[in-house]
This record gives sequence, C-alpha cells and structure tokens, in this order.
Amino acid sequence: MDNEIKKPVKIGDIAEKAGVSSATVSRYFNNGYISQKARDAISKAIEETGYVPSQQARNLRMKKTMLIGVIIPKIDSEAVSREVDGITTMLATSGYETLLANTSNDPQKEIDYLNIFNNNNNVDGIIFIATLITEKHKEVLKELHVPLVMVGQKSKLVSCVYHDDQLAAAALTKKLIAAKRKKIGFIGVTKDDAAAGLARFKGFTGELKKAGIPVREELMMEGAFTLESGYENAGRLLEIEPEIDAIFCATDMIAAGAMKRLHEAGKKIPEEVSITGIGDTKVSKVLTPSLTTAHYYYRNCGMEAAKILLDKLKDEYSPLKSVKMGYEIVENGSV
Repeated sequence: MDNEIKKPVKIGDIAEKAGVSSATVSRYFNNGYISQKARDAISKAIEETGYVPSQQARNLRMKKTMLIGVIIPKIDSEAVSREVDGITTMLATSGYETLLANTSNDPQKEIDYLNIFNNNNNVDGIIFIATLITEKHKEVLKELHVPLVMVGQKSKLVSCVYHDDQLAAAALTKKLIAAKRKKIGFIGVTKDDAAAGLARFKGFTGELKKAGIPVREELMMEGAFTLESGYENAGRLLEIEPEIDAIFCATDMIAAGAMKRLHEAGKKIPEEVSITGIGDTKVSKVLTPSLTTAHYYYRNCGMEAAKILLDKLKDEYSPLKSVKMGYEIVENGSV
C-alpha cells in the first residue's frame, strides 16, 4: 500500500545487515576504533537502508557535562601530581573541571573506572594515566564511545602521550659505563608495564650488550615503585655480588631506597658504587649525594594530553595522535 508506514531503521538493523554487533555500530557513529572492514560494511548498510541517526541521539552525544574523568595510578606520586597539574591547568582554560579516580595501582579498578566514565554519561572525556595495559584494558578501550587520551603508555587504539623510556634508560646506562663500571645491577618494575618496566629494561640491557658487558640475569631485580622495593632489592644485589659497582634504578624512589641500603652496608657513593634513577623528582635532590637521573617533562605531558582531548571534544572526527615527550639527563653526584 502506498500509505503504509515504514518501520524505522534502528542501529540493530544496521548491525544485522553489516554482520557486526550493535556496539560496533555505536563506535562507528562515535568515531571509535573499529576495523576498516567493519567500517566499510556499516557504511554500505547505512546507504542501503537510508538510516539517519535520531536527533535525540545526536543531542545526547552533544550534551556537555564540562567534566573530564582523570584516572590515576596513585595519589601520592610526584610524577602523577605533576601530570595532573598540567592536565587541570590546560582543561581550566576551556572551562572544564576534573573528576579524579585513584586506582592504587589496581588494574581491575582502572577497568572499572573506564567503564563507569564510559557508560554513565557523567564526563565529556577521559584522561587515563596508565601503567599496565592488559588484554582486558584493550577490550574496554575498543568499546569506548567517550573520547580518551592515554598518558604514559603508547597505544594504537587511542590517542596517547608517552615518554622516551628506552632512550632515557640507555643514556643513563652510558653514564655508568663511562664511569668504568662492570658489575652493574638493575632494579626495575614488572615488564608487564611496557614503559617503566619493559622499555627501561631494554634501554639498560641494550647498552650493556653494546659495551660488551655481560647481562647477568641474577643481577636483574624486579619490584614495586617504592622506596622499600629499592632497599630490599639492593640488599639482594649485595648478597649476590658483594663487589657490585653500579645500580640502575627504574625510578628515583627506588634509587632512594637502594642508596639507603648501600649506605648501611658501608658502600661509598659514587666512589665504590654508582647509582642512577629516573624522574628528577624532589627526592633526587635531597639524597646524599644528589642523584643522577633523567628529567621527564611530566607537567608538559599532562598539558599535551589535555590539548589533544580538547581538540577531540571540538572535532569528534579528529585523527588519533601519538606524542613522544623528550627528556634531559641531570648529572649529579651519584655517578
């Protein structure tokens, strides 16, 4: 019949015709991550059905809360506080406020907060200061319809701002090698952390190999981002190699703990043992001797992440961005 009312086309109909899930269609309309094959199939299905998103759906996507969710790994980290300072400073220029979500380095809490911010329409965007990126994290990131920028880890799924961890670690290791050190230990964090863990480990071991210095697995320690971890692992290194003459530490805080243990063992720094950290935090300046470290531009990193997110909020079709920050070696008295 000519006057027959046509049944409206819904997202589910598009999904069925394209052979994808409704969530994938939703990500398509919100410029989320989907494969090119799925994108082409959805585009074809839309053309064939004449589907037009409802004005109500458009309005829902355009609704502004003027809030940005910021997911942080720990609240008492100087690096994190500097990044958050940069984030809040930049967001404030555009009238945005922040909701801080502290995960206490719990990967499941990170996933929970990502889902909360993504599903409850309570924020306009998310900045995620990440440590571990597991398969579960990747699954959630692929389902996001809220714009997100990741800080501290490199990702192909979302825009990101990260540090040149491998090159910074390599540069510090060169300093130890130049000081004629041969029995060099390493105190790092889990290699599941692709940045502070794996990249810094690769930078360290790569330089040892270039210099022809054996990478002794028994001198490769792994722990937490804490002073206690540095202290305990330095003690283990001294037990395994009493004549150890250098220790590379993945962070300044780890280095502070290691230096305390070395002092207790009667080791002179840097005459007998050289030591380095990463971060150029306040603790590195109050140690005796002051710590040779790598300065990271944490505040600028946070500002850059906020800029990328603000651009995304202005133009939802803006492309993904990946920004690698620089570093500076700070030479002090520990080498």
